[in-house]
Amino acid sequence: MLNEIITVYAIIDDLLKAVGHEDDCRRDMKDAEIITTAVCAAMFFNGNHSKACSYLKDHNLIPNMLEKSRFNRRIHGISMLINDLFDQMGMIFKEISDCTEYLLDSFPVPICDNIRIFNVKLINSEEYRGYIASKKRYFYGVRVQLLTTKNGIPVEFAFMPGSASDVRALNALPLNLPPGSEVYGDSAYTDYSVEDDLKQTSQISLKVMRKKNSKRQDPPWNQYIKQHTRHYIETVFSGITNFFPKSIHAVTYQGFLLKLQAFIFSFTLRQAFRE
Repeated sequence: MLNEIITVYAIIDDLLKAVGHEDDCRRDMKDAEIITTAVCAAMFFNGNHSKACSYLKDHNLIPNMLEKSRFNRRIHGISMLINDLFDQMGMIFKEISDCTEYLLDSFPVPICDNIRIFNVKLINSEEYRGYIASKKRYFYGVRVQLLTTKNGIPVEFAFMPGSASDVRALNALPLNLPPGSEVYGDSAYTDYSVEDDLKQTSQISLKVMRKKNSKRQDPPWNQYIKQHTRHYIETVFSGITNFFPKSIHAVTYQGFLLKLQAFIFSFTLRQAFRE
């Protein structure tokens, strides 16, 4: 674990330098240490910041560790910076990847069970009540839209309300990919105008499964390729959902998203370590 934590810190510190970030010299704890703590909490302690802080301090990895309330204020203050780091990391994976195929899908992350919706305090909106078709049940929370390489390394993500359709993700995700890239998804991402726009302006092919009543039916060979690639999507996203804990504890909605963000960041690093 110690070697992995040191590696995580080195990567985050390099990413911060790459985006031109400079720390406030008046602070005892660097932003790289704050982000490393949050990522390690997701990677080793099920998102528990207190346990991560104690471990890093006790093992003298971060001797100037802040107390809980100050740490929470710092991590909330740099949420956008963490997004910038993930974007930078995603661009690196896109550039070094020798594969032009990407996988697009979503998965739900409940804030609470349906029976507890009336007591939830993080958010209060019917927009966050979604439906999980594979389990034939409703959930209350957010839907994570995720774009990964064919090997399962996340390169882009967006948080949407639970009821949001997958088509909305096509506008929420930047889809900043090299020309000639192919993005595979299921039929829920069908939007002919977006397909045409991506093809004409960015030279990106959006390859979604066609419904039986689709106006653009695929030839048999193209349909076979999409069905074959669908196997990768199911394998990749089952691994991602298995990585997440059954529940994410948070006091505020922003805190919930921060922890969710850290889980995606840590999963990305884990996948990169395996490559």
